[in-house]
Amino acid sequence: MSNFPVSVYARRIRHAAELANAAGLDGLVFGTGAELAYLTGSWLSTHERLTALVIPAQGTPSFLLPAVDRGELARSALGELDVEIVGWEDGADPHALAIEALRLSETAPSERGARVGLGATLTADHIFPLQEILRAAGRETVLASSLLKELFMRKDEEEIDQLRAAGKAIDQVHAQVPNLLRAGITERAVAQQLEQLILDVGHTAVDFVIVGSGPNGANAHHDFSDRQLTDGDVVVVDIGGTWGAGYHSDCTRTYVVGGPGAAVDPEYARLYQVLYQAQRAAVAAVRPGVTAASIDDVARDVISKAGYGAEFIHRTRHGIGLSTHEEPFIMAGNDLVLEPGMAFSIEPGIYVPGKFGARIEDIVVVTETGCESLNNNTHQLA
Repeated sequence: MSNFPVSVYARRIRHAAELANAAGLDGLVFGTGAELAYLTGSWLSTHERLTALVIPAQGTPSFLLPAVDRGELARSALGELDVEIVGWEDGADPHALAIEALRLSETAPSERGARVGLGATLTADHIFPLQEILRAAGRETVLASSLLKELFMRKDEEEIDQLRAAGKAIDQVHAQVPNLLRAGITERAVAQQLEQLILDVGHTAVDFVIVGSGPNGANAHHDFSDRQLTDGDVVVVDIGGTWGAGYHSDCTRTYVVGGPGAAVDPEYARLYQVLYQAQRAAVAAVRPGVTAASIDDVARDVISKAGYGAEFIHRTRHGIGLSTHEEPFIMAGNDLVLEPGMAFSIEPGIYVPGKFGARIEDIVVVTETGCESLNNNTHQLA
């Protein structure tokens, strides 16, 4: 997996420290996963042993890892960053080492508000011992991502370039789907061909493939089966992969076996036009200053007014980046205000149990005046 230049990660760590200071935190502790990859380029996994990036409010950050895994440092920018590497061996107390790296003794709790931010990917077997030590030091813990939304949700230019390239590549795969859908072939066989195509266009891994034909399309999380396609079947195809430095593509289109000229159930044709209008309206509504919930409202209103409200059974969907599903979530009740750089899917769906389903999905990035769509294949039944 490729990484960004070291300067990008150095800038991100500095930004994290600045935001922590602005939020009145004594420091930050991040475990392995997408947050660590964002800050350092490292996807290191050390199983049950603690690996953590510790960013104090003041001073040099530290990276703790089991000594047995130190060879993994060469796979990321960590060896070139201004970060102290702290190796620990079995028998040591890595949680105490992590808190020590926060340098809490140099800052009185009353000066900072007595809080430390913990990363979202730390697991309970690490959170509890960290909290115990911090409580003894007079500190509370908060979820770092809830206070550092600007850090993770607002994608920088390097990230947007990655998402844009991933979106263009998955569009190339969708452009080939109509040639794969023919009477007699199974969903499974189509999925296998799609998996190869996702890799052929440059993705480093296949994240998922959904091929839902006929009644299977009514299951929003169907993957694929041995059902054979027939002429006139409608088929929901949702595909995504991992690209470059670990960013993700995710795009859904709905197709007709036999092409646009094939006979389609008139009810389905009407349903699909409602969905098309809802998805287009939701994309058009994206701009800075509106809430995530308002975008969900736009899509849901169109579908509900057409009589399909009960068949739209999921949120308008999810943020995307180093994780396929992350904040911001485009859903009812989410009052998060959209800002430039936020990236997420717009994918309303209508699902009629036992009959058929339809979904249209684009990844969009909020701009200063609206949004940029990263998926640009036709949205009409193909």
